[in-house]
Amino acid sequence: MAEQLKSIEAAQRLTRKLAAEGVVDLETAVLVAKARIEGQIGADLDGVIEQLKKEKQHLFSSQKSIPVASKRTAPAKDRVATATESQTMLAKAAKRAATTGSRADLQEYLKLRRSFI
Repeated sequence: MAEQLKSIEAAQRLTRKLAAEGVVDLETAVLVAKARIEGQIGADLDGVIEQLKKEKQHLFSSQKSIPVASKRTAPAKDRVATATESQTMLAKAAKRAATTGSRADLQEYLKLRRSFI
């Protein structure tokens, strides 16, 4: 179990370092790096990553990936306005379906109702 734990921790460290270097295809880069590390005992992850960057440039983007902070969520006021607009659209579609008796209008109302309710 201790070996498995060390193996998993090493794989996670490798994955984090590769992601920080801006890898485009993380899965491929991890597999190639693991294959190179496999034969070595106490392999230097940074050295392997630098070697990968030189030999397999297509796996890395031209710019480092910088973690982007998530955008602010929409305020509750906007969500309430959107909900009110949705109810208005639904009411209009229901009224149109009831007055015209058209199957197309009824279908449109049911589709809107399904998406809002």
